[in-house]
Parts: sequence; C-alpha cells; structure tokens
Amino acid sequence: MKKSIKNIIALGLSTLLLAGVFAGCQNSDTKKTTDAEKSNVVLRIGAQPYPLYSSIYVAKKLGYLDEELKKVGATYEWTDFKSGPLVNEAVAAGSEDIGFMADMPAILAKSSGQDIEIIGNVAYGEKALAVLVGADSNITNPSQLKGKKVAYVKGSYAQHLLALVLKNAGLTFDDIESVNLAAGDMPAALEGKQIDAAVLWEQFVSKLTTEGRAKVLVDGTGIKKGNMVTYSTKEFAEKNPQVIEAYIKAGQRASEYIKTNPKEAAEAIAGDFGVTPELMVKIFNNLTFTQELTKDDIQEIKTVEKYILDQKIISNEVNMDEFINTKFLEEAGITK
Repeated sequence: MKKSIKNIIALGLSTLLLAGVFAGCQNSDTKKTTDAEKSNVVLRIGAQPYPLYSSIYVAKKLGYLDEELKKVGATYEWTDFKSGPLVNEAVAAGSEDIGFMADMPAILAKSSGQDIEIIGNVAYGEKALAVLVGADSNITNPSQLKGKKVAYVKGSYAQHLLALVLKNAGLTFDDIESVNLAAGDMPAALEGKQIDAAVLWEQFVSKLTTEGRAKVLVDGTGIKKGNMVTYSTKEFAEKNPQVIEAYIKAGQRASEYIKTNPKEAAEAIAGDFGVTPELMVKIFNNLTFTQELTKDDIQEIKTVEKYILDQKIISNEVNMDEFINTKFLEEAGITK
C-alpha cells in the first residue's frame, strides 16, 4: 500500500513538473510574441525615384526590406519625393524617419538644425553627374560657359560639381548666369535653347545622351565622387538600432544583386524611373552601389561640407565626425 502511495505521489509530481515545463514553454512563446508585437516599429522611408538610389528600390521590389525588417519585428512605409530638399522638409516635419539623398542636401539639412545622422552610403559614381549641353551646341570646353545660362538645382550636389568645374576653368558663379530649375524641367529648356547648359544626374544623363538630345561637356570623373547617403533622425536610430541595421542589410543585399544580376535588377525597377531595362543596365555602369562608407567616402563628404561653408551657403559648421555614424554599418557587418 505504501508502495502504491509512493508511486501515486511520484506520478503526481512528475505530472506537475511536466505541466510546469509545458506552461513555461507556453509563457516563453507568448512572451516572445508579445515582445515582437511591441517592437513592431514602422520605419518611414522618404525616397526619391532616381536610379542613383537603385539599390533601395531593388530591396523594396525583391522583398529584401520586408524580409530583413520582419526579422526584427518591423515594417516600413514608403513615400516618393521629387527632390532631396522635399525629403528634408518631410523629415524636419516629423513625417519620415530616414531619407536618402546626395551628400550636399544631407549636409544642408544637418546645418539647418535637424537632429540627423548619416547611417550609410547608397551609391557613388563620377559619371552619374554631368554638365550637359545641347546636341548641336558649339560649347566644347567648360571655359566657354562664361556668360552662358547654366541650369542646376540650387542646394543639390549638382551645384557642387558645377562649382568645381568652373574653378578648374578659371571661372566662378559670377561668370555665368545661374538658372535654378527643377531637374525634370531642364531637358525641355535645353532643347528649347532657353538655357545653354544643365547640370544633371542619372537617369537624365544616359537618357538624353542615348537619345541624341544632349551631349556631355564634362562629368564628375576625377572631380567629384558623388556620394548618395542615407540619413536617419538620431531619435529613431537610438531607439531602434536593429531596425536601422536591418535596413542596411537589405540595401547591401540589393547592392550585391545589382552587381551579379544587372539585367534582372534592371527589369525589376526600370519602370520606377521611366526608362527601359536596357537603359537601366547602362545607368548601372555609371554607379557603384554599396552601403559601406570608406575613409575615402567620409573624406569626400567632409570636403563638400567645407565647400558649402566656405561659400557661405551655410553659416553653421557641421561636426562631421558626429554627423557620420558608422556604428550601424559595423553592427550590420558591412564595415569592420
């Protein structure tokens, strides 16, 4: 009888122990689910539909953004803007968490007082930015821009290229007639001879030259590297470092995909930029896509800040060492 009682007690204890373990597993699973739900952050992305940012568009189209963000319990919202300044305005208004753009408008945003930081590269390309003249123009040397109407987007990285081109030709902005024009309006103005030259980026450079509507006077080769960067608000990045790292990983996966599968990548995103897949492949050849920020990249961006400070485009010096934050790249395994 005593043996039976002992057996019953032992069985009861075993059952309770197993029930406790099972309940513990259930509680653990429930806690994980709850934590994931709590961390279901929405990353609001301010985008620009230009091939300069192809890797991010590929990451979106091929699902890399969804996959990487899902791993950290996050999702994203995507808004297209026509220019970097408009992205800056949206971020400043609290409507977006991150934005990607060229080096100069990013620095201008920081100088204006926005609490942001550069978290990674997107691409660079010396040939992806150029001074164009009409197909039948007799301008063959930058020195001939003296007294001519030259269009560019004020505050864009095109303005910086033009400054460098003019300097190399012994000219300044005082020697030309500056025309502040939206990029999309420049092709018609150039063909209509309302302007003599236009400083444009991709897709305009490849599209206009391929169609025989313009020719390159000079591009950024040996003059300007032309970095495209992503910046984030510091508040969002500090609260959600894993989300920033997931974004970087998605972008890098897309960068590698473009490198190894250019035709397939072109077919996926050409429609976003209003070009054919064939032209998209040509554009890819003018750009290098990577999230990594090398020492050369950082120095290049610092040079841009010095230029806009010297030209009194900005009045407040930017602490570039604080502005460029590579810790997220390191945590994502992109930069060692």
